[in-house]
Amino acid sequence: MTRTTRPFVLAASLACLLLYSRAAIAEVVGLAITSRVTIANGQSFGSTGPYERLVGRIDFALDPADPHNRGIVDLAYAERGSDGRVKFSSDLYVLRPADRSKGNGVLLFEIANRGRRGLLGRFNRASNGTDPTTDADFGDGFLMREGYTLVWIGWEVDVPAPLLRIDAPRAVLPLGAEDRISVPIMQNERVSETFLIDDPASRPPVIYQPLHSESPADTLTVRDRYWDESAVIPRDRWHFVLAPNTAPRVHLDSGFEPGRYYRVSYRAAGAFVAGVGLAAIRDAAAAFRYRSDLTIHGRSAYATGVSQAGRFLRQFLHGGFNADERDRRVFDAMWIHVAGAARGSFNERFATSTLGDAFRPTQFPFSDVEQVDIDGTRDGLQSCYQRDQRPKVFYTNTPVEYWGMGRAAGLTHTSGDGKRDLELPDNIRIYLLSGTQHIVAPFPPVRTPPIAGTRDPAGRSGAQQLNNPTPQNNIIRALLRALHQWAADGIPPPPSEYPRVGDGTLVAIENIKFPLLPGVSDPRRIVGPARIINGKLAPLPHLVPQVDRDGADLGGIRDPEVAVPLATTTGWNFRDPSVGNPQDIYQLLGSYIPFAPTKAARQASHDPRLSIEERYRGVDDYLQRIRSAAMELIRQRCLLAEDLDAVMARARAHWNFATGTKPE
Repeated sequence: MTRTTRPFVLAASLACLLLYSRAAIAEVVGLAITSRVTIANGQSFGSTGPYERLVGRIDFALDPADPHNRGIVDLAYAERGSDGRVKFSSDLYVLRPADRSKGNGVLLFEIANRGRRGLLGRFNRASNGTDPTTDADFGDGFLMREGYTLVWIGWEVDVPAPLLRIDAPRAVLPLGAEDRISVPIMQNERVSETFLIDDPASRPPVIYQPLHSESPADTLTVRDRYWDESAVIPRDRWHFVLAPNTAPRVHLDSGFEPGRYYRVSYRAAGAFVAGVGLAAIRDAAAAFRYRSDLTIHGRSAYATGVSQAGRFLRQFLHGGFNADERDRRVFDAMWIHVAGAARGSFNERFATSTLGDAFRPTQFPFSDVEQVDIDGTRDGLQSCYQRDQRPKVFYTNTPVEYWGMGRAAGLTHTSGDGKRDLELPDNIRIYLLSGTQHIVAPFPPVRTPPIAGTRDPAGRSGAQQLNNPTPQNNIIRALLRALHQWAADGIPPPPSEYPRVGDGTLVAIENIKFPLLPGVSDPRRIVGPARIINGKLAPLPHLVPQVDRDGADLGGIRDPEVAVPLATTTGWNFRDPSVGNPQDIYQLLGSYIPFAPTKAARQASHDPRLSIEERYRGVDDYLQRIRSAAMELIRQRCLLAEDLDAVMARARAHWNFATGTKPE
């Protein structure tokens, strides 16, 4: 069998273990484990015991004629083997109990976000190391103590090694079939040359080369706001910069100005069959749970994805991939986090899955509930399944996905016109994590610099307000246990908690009651969301959580630090003037707007919100209220009793920060 190999950094020397299946059994046709080591110095994680790490490759074969694969774009144009099937392979990374009989039997698949693993940071309170090995890399070991086998499969073609990726087959397109692609570009500093990328700090660039590097049909446009009419930049003022084995770049003679919306459109070459990434997740999960001849096995499988990876899972659901080629259910449970109503460029010609293009991922259907679109199309995310193929699903969002540009989270639980609440199917729960932001910012809070992860020597800031550091892991750890109890034992999870039109906790943006705060831009001017219809922006209802007199979200689950506040924490944050376009929000950021420490300071700044000294009699009063809020969440099964000490320790640190008190 011919296989594509890439070097792995091995923690220990291990002879390569090859396990090949009979081609007729399933779509996983090969598994190669190239490294197998005990991790965390062999420490025991509760009753589960030690864990081991497996690294390797997994081989797949797809029949383009199978009805389960016909939705994969351009699969018919890929090269086939002698058996008529299309072959490809993916990276594989697994953390599992060394004694598998002591695990909980669940394969927990994380859909890697741009090739990265985030489960340990999100659930274990661990650092997000690229290759966790030591004790510290596993935090408090929560997922291990729960007994999960953690699985990652490469599914993206446009992430660089050594990140998790898939070696997807090329599409040999008919002459003239090449498509144009359209790529957004935004910079936070003035540059003359850039990769084709919308966020150079965190996303890989577009990999497709132009078919003709000097084609007059290729265009570069610019506008000040997303909704503005684009101005075409003359073709002789910009050009592609090409080099072997390097993603293309664009040079603009006058330079790219910070904060402006540029877009390059060109006829591309070198298409991959990117949609095989959906089949790779489907077939790996099905093989690992239904076959007994592979090194990796579990009784059931769950999937979770965050942001882009959550949008991937929405596409996975809608595309019918939760039924394998034998029509068996693939994932019993699914957790889709901070995806809003969006999907993405995951299964199309010249897919650009790593991009975060604002409005293009927002596509009908927005909800699992079947609805009728403006053109008469009737559809829902799970309409294609038989009842026994549908997974139990958690959707969790932050206010960012309601406020911020294209994600339109309100449409996941309202009618398409935004005027009424939907009745959710019995296999769905939706939760708003009130007062948090898309990805939790570090504590103590800081302003985002113009290039993420750097300190800007010019003193510029990417956002106007401090980033929102409100924790999510206190709640999501408890929700994971509830999801498992639901999927494994039929114990209903906590009821859905999200803002609703019917009770006034979800409103059109013009009806928001956010207070006018000194130095804070008015969120009522935020524009969006929208979707693309026939190449043009089509507005969608902009529904956001209503707020209380402090500006805190109504509806949803409140972490104790939101229920007993020391600041207003939001799902929006405007761009700082130093990086351009201050009238727009900085994508995916929230704000931390502290309360004045004293009544005198509040009055001096004309802040309408009560000061800290007006709210609490001191630190003991504050901490007692935090404890009461935490105990109520424990009663609701939205917080684990074992996490109470961590909640209290963080609350004390927050008090010290907000009041300027030195730690004892």
